[in-house]
Amino acid sequence: MEIIYSIINILFWILGIYLLLNCLYLAFFAIAGLFSLPKSQKTATNYKKIAVLFPTYQENVVIIESVKSALKHQYNGLFEVIVIADGLLPETNAVLRSMGASLIEVFFEKSTKGKALQFAMSQLKDNAFDIAMILDVDNVMSDDCLHYINSSFEQGNKIVQTHRTAKNIDSNFAFLDACNEEVNNHIYRKGQAVVGLSAALIGSGMAFDYTYLLSLLNNIGETVGEDKQLDFMIANDKVNIAYLNDVYVYDEKVENAAVFTKQRTRWIASQIEFLKKYAFEGFAQLFKGNIEFFNKSLQTFLVPRILLLGLLFLMVIQSFFNPFGPFKAFWAALFISLCLTLLISVPRRFYSDRRLYVALLQIPRAMLGMVIALFSIGKAKKSFMVTPHSNKSIEKNKN
Repeated sequence: MEIIYSIINILFWILGIYLLLNCLYLAFFAIAGLFSLPKSQKTATNYKKIAVLFPTYQENVVIIESVKSALKHQYNGLFEVIVIADGLLPETNAVLRSMGASLIEVFFEKSTKGKALQFAMSQLKDNAFDIAMILDVDNVMSDDCLHYINSSFEQGNKIVQTHRTAKNIDSNFAFLDACNEEVNNHIYRKGQAVVGLSAALIGSGMAFDYTYLLSLLNNIGETVGEDKQLDFMIANDKVNIAYLNDVYVYDEKVENAAVFTKQRTRWIASQIEFLKKYAFEGFAQLFKGNIEFFNKSLQTFLVPRILLLGLLFLMVIQSFFNPFGPFKAFWAALFISLCLTLLISVPRRFYSDRRLYVALLQIPRAMLGMVIALFSIGKAKKSFMVTPHSNKSIEKNKN
């Protein structure tokens, strides 16, 4: 019996150390994110030709409004709005063409964003584009977004991630999702950039050297997490991903638990896919001096934050009844440190909005959604789990 007790005690300590490392990683980059980045510049001597790409899957309403906004964007150089249409209605395609957007239709037995982008960009490779700007179907660029991106490329960057932020915070769940987006920006983009690492790609609001992106997509394969696959491929090439913290792309946030669960199912499936794929490769790359790749692989080991918060809360409770493993103060310290990490990562402007405190009541539902997502990841491998969108306008006083 003593042996069994010893094994249980060791297992709890292993869990404790693992969760401690999770909290330390998040806290380090959250603190780093408190420091400022240089202000983005928008002046340039040359203006590159930009392809603004909208990969679109069965979204017949919101794409029209998003394209209308993109076509009105002011840029001193040449840019073209291109819709990669997968499953759009013929009448939607006709409206988009009449508006002045270019249209490339794709037909796949199993749709992925990576395949759609690769096909479209291959069709456009003779159009002499210098930059590919990728937007989601619901995204709206802030004023002068393309000027800032062009200037960043003129400074020598090959990849740029803008600050994606909430378009709508009109429901409690949307507000909570907006907070989560900003925590991600703070820890995985701004915090990383402050210490000299690449920002993590987020799937949209990102710009690439056109030729380089096409070469990446030609080798991306079929995956539910194109942005994460690109992250690893870029890290392997030792190319830096710049982050423009003060240049915004507005993105619609999920409004209810069902959509949240569906979206997180795809995200968790992606994380598990790359954990299996790159866990050992990350350590091998570290010994080769590729800290960037190692850092990306470390991120796949992290417990999703909502789950981590719930798990640490449970560990605090169990410590009052369980004699095994770390003591009560250990678990309480981890839980409090994670709460503080999240608090300093949420933008200060949110604290003056009382909707934040109502939105916090949605955290238990979000935790339940994450648990359901964990048991549903097989669905993400069998189908393209697109997040449904509606036509939301941008709320004011965001910045």
